[in-house]
Amino acid sequence: MGERDDPGTIGRRVQRLRVERGLTQRQLAEPVYTPAYISTLESGRVRPSDDALRHLADRLGVAFDELASGHSARLVTELRLRLTEAQRTLAVGETEAAAGQYAGLLAEAERHGLAAERSAALLGLGECALETGELVAGRQYFERAEEALAGAPLPARVPALRGRAVAHYLAGELRYAVYLLETALDELNRGGLHDPDALLLLYASAIGPYMDMGAHARAAQAAEFALALAPQSGDPALVARMHRSVARTLVAEGRLAEADASLAKAAELYRGLQIRTELANCHWMRGYVYAQDGQLERAEAELREALGMLSAKRAALYSSQVAVELADVLHRRGRSDEAAALLHDVLGHLSPERGAVHSAAAHRLLGIIAEDARRTEEAEEHYVRALSLLERAGAAGDLADLCRLLGDLLRRAGRVEAALDAYRTGLGHRTAPGTTTLGPAPAQPPL
Repeated sequence: MGERDDPGTIGRRVQRLRVERGLTQRQLAEPVYTPAYISTLESGRVRPSDDALRHLADRLGVAFDELASGHSARLVTELRLRLTEAQRTLAVGETEAAAGQYAGLLAEAERHGLAAERSAALLGLGECALETGELVAGRQYFERAEEALAGAPLPARVPALRGRAVAHYLAGELRYAVYLLETALDELNRGGLHDPDALLLLYASAIGPYMDMGAHARAAQAAEFALALAPQSGDPALVARMHRSVARTLVAEGRLAEADASLAKAAELYRGLQIRTELANCHWMRGYVYAQDGQLERAEAELREALGMLSAKRAALYSSQVAVELADVLHRRGRSDEAAALLHDVLGHLSPERGAVHSAAAHRLLGIIAEDARRTEEAEEHYVRALSLLERAGAAGDLADLCRLLGDLLRRAGRVEAALDAYRTGLGHRTAPGTTTLGPAPAQPPL
């Protein structure tokens, strides 16, 4: 059964409907109940059983759910169908249209006091905000969705919590994103709430922040758990997202063929589901895999495909991130001027609060391009800006390499003490890569 109102509200509703239909308490009660029971019920002094509500609903000519909660089953069904349609609109990349649909649904759910539908609409608005790069607004929508489900079990709140963590991650707040995800994982596993979809969503979402923090062991373990949970999930879109995330750990381990196979599975699922933005992300990741394997022409083709799909649908933040990857491939193909122009354009759309890790990657690559052209001061400026962004984000995975680049640049310029400082900073990040500062790992699922 759905949510039920308190006895006082139900009593007033029964009385209103009885009076509207011109029935006495005796006529409403007989032959099963007494007029005294109806009087007690209407005054809110007794909580009616399901059997009593079914009897009253039949006598009053209304549905059980409508009498119990004030919401007709038809209304709830209609709203859920419209939520599914909004989800489909977002999946094909029509973000602005989807946001409009979700906003309308939110207003209706709030008007009728439907907590679950209100939360679903807020989740949709949060996902739309992530697509367009409005991270603060997205985080606020996810927070409101969590509040709407405050009394629900943790598995029901996981999508909103995961959305909030992703918003913090994209804003460069890696450590806090991991804290949110690991806290939820620990509570689920220690509490015996082994919901496969909830666990799969959290493990897949943790892989990106783990990798950026240099916590490769935790990323690999999260990928292992995600792969083990996938057969238990009933959500093909979630399984596809998992394959895309797991591919990143496979690339880090040099298992490029397996990474490509994992991405092929994800892409096949997304095509079947017609989820355009996620399919674009598969092209993006495959471009990255090909770039790591030295297949630069194929990498450029995949990244351009991803960029075209994302830009056409105004996925501003994600398209900026793909552009950084594409610029790296262009530079490696000897087209540094084209790469630099692309990076300067990208930096106009990124900031320390919006895509910090990719903003740092853009400055790093601009530094390399400037260094190749013997523009030492310009290269140093870009390296220092990248270093500041990565330190703020806690992205230890890239900090050590960046310190090495900066140290080499300073050493060649004859600034030995400054170079040694850069090397020492890099060694510090290399010896304490995320895993040593994250605290104990969360409890594990019973696989």
